[in-house]
Amino acid sequence: MTDRFTIALLGPGAIGTTIAAALHEAGRTPQLCGRTAHPQLILRHDEGEVVVPGPVMTDPAAINRPFDLVFVAVKTTQIADSAHWLARLCDENSVVCALQNGVEQQALLQPWVNGADVLPAVVWFPAQREPDASVWLRAAPRLTLPDLPQAQRVVEALSGTRCTVALSTDFVSIAWRKLLQNAVAGLMVLANRRAGMFARADISTLALSYLRECAEVARAQGAELDDDVPQTILEVFQRAPADLGTSILADRQANRPLEWEIRNGVIQRYGRAHGIATPISDVLVPLLAAGSEGPG
Repeated sequence: MTDRFTIALLGPGAIGTTIAAALHEAGRTPQLCGRTAHPQLILRHDEGEVVVPGPVMTDPAAINRPFDLVFVAVKTTQIADSAHWLARLCDENSVVCALQNGVEQQALLQPWVNGADVLPAVVWFPAQREPDASVWLRAAPRLTLPDLPQAQRVVEALSGTRCTVALSTDFVSIAWRKLLQNAVAGLMVLANRRAGMFARADISTLALSYLRECAEVARAQGAELDDDVPQTILEVFQRAPADLGTSILADRQANRPLEWEIRNGVIQRYGRAHGIATPISDVLVPLLAAGSEGPG
């Protein structure tokens, strides 16, 4: 924790562990909260590893005061289940930094945070949970936040750490660009394959068509995205290590609920609101929903 304010982290998964490790290295170890009482968190990276001392708290009733800054790294499918945590961790003086996918973070979290300011964030780093519960960080971590006064609390907390923070006056465009990246990863779920699948010409053609569909919806929502953005995002997947996964693929393989609504359903939903045809979404979304929720 800093000398000026207290910090908590809810959800020590891959993203949460990365942020916790960055804070710990700078002497600002946050209060760790989650479902599983890990004795410590381990972040592995190219230069070695960072061990964040625990344990991870698992009982919200043990929280006796709200925190000034709360990083929320639970998935959007877990927000309702996190209600007791948020009620104890937050009050009207807190800033809640949402380390979550999607473009609706504020709307999803605001009802649960006791009047705290919800600050959306775009997470720009691949980190994945390993079988031994450690996290493998595969690129330098960075966040993008909207250029708002409450963002300064996050900037101060992460100053001088391995996680860089950028502020943007056009956060809407950046958030939608990241959503396109998350959305096309839904194809990996249906194929049950990692990033190497994008080396296939037929998958690349499908992915590019889907990204263009998503970009049209994003522009209707106010995002400024150049025509070359879909191709650029596709090339990111094509250049990625063939074994690079994504959180939604890991959830499908573990038979956990999928964030299909905030990553893919949102494209279909806003497309319909704007009268934009979304033929690929109309096939992809029901299949992802069925893979997440069944029946069968």
